[in-house]
Amino acid sequence: MAAIVSVKNLRKTYDTGFEALKSVNLDIEEGEILALLGPNGAGKTTLISTICGITVPTSGTVSVGGFDTVLEYRQARSLIGLVPQEINLEPFETVQNTVAFSRGLFGKPRDDAKVAAILKSLSLDDKAKSKVKELSGGMKRRVLIAKALAHEPRVLFLDEPTAGVDVELRRDMWNVVADLKATGVTIILTTHYIEEAEAIADRVGVISKGQILLVQDKAELMSQMGKKQLRVDLAERATTIPSSLSDYDLALEKDGTVLVYTYDTRHERTGIRRLLNEMNDAGLVMTDLQTQQSSLEDIFVGLVKDDA
Repeated sequence: MAAIVSVKNLRKTYDTGFEALKSVNLDIEEGEILALLGPNGAGKTTLISTICGITVPTSGTVSVGGFDTVLEYRQARSLIGLVPQEINLEPFETVQNTVAFSRGLFGKPRDDAKVAAILKSLSLDDKAKSKVKELSGGMKRRVLIAKALAHEPRVLFLDEPTAGVDVELRRDMWNVVADLKATGVTIILTTHYIEEAEAIADRVGVISKGQILLVQDKAELMSQMGKKQLRVDLAERATTIPSSLSDYDLALEKDGTVLVYTYDTRHERTGIRRLLNEMNDAGLVMTDLQTQQSSLEDIFVGLVKDDA
């Protein structure tokens, strides 16, 4: 699939000497949802701002739909919709006028039907005549998305779209994003919520200290880097792990009542059967056991820790 956003050797250094982006390379495919994860100060917002033309890069290039964001700014920007972190709406304006005005800013002709369709797709049609100040926080975020979609962009950036939104509204927003993808919109979101990336992203990118650590298919990432754990409940508390089990990656938890075995899902054999036999030989009596897969959060924390 063709890349609709292409970032090559992108650097951004501020006047203070702080290097926010360090030779970033990133291709975003048309029609995908890419979740960009990273701790505070990792460079997520700087990267989005630079792609959108808000921040001027120190070096490197960015193209959107084949247009250079510096040399062909207007053409590139017309393809981009941006939903910022901050709710920056005119409180005394109506929802309908807010969205229509944003469409006009991009030189698009008046189209009440298009505005109405956007509002309906975001479940805002019954709020069209309401003033922004009368809306809940979740509804205001929907208006931000409607504004970003008003000029019919092909790429939509969502910078922390569900920050400060409760769990129910967050899941509603996930459904909105899925519906947008179904219409062919390419979506890039930054998020602090690991479950958000796990729930809706096609690919996951991890950024830390201004560098992209990886960009990979979500399922493939979890398959390649995820580990499984076997948790064995013991009949009696163990103070140490028997030396005969030293070949296994074992740890004691819960005051010695749970033995945890971590193994790599990529290996042909897990070693579980042999471990259980050797535990029995060592006098460790099992009462229950369960396995669990590493989450995307475990993988993310491990990557960022390794980069520290």
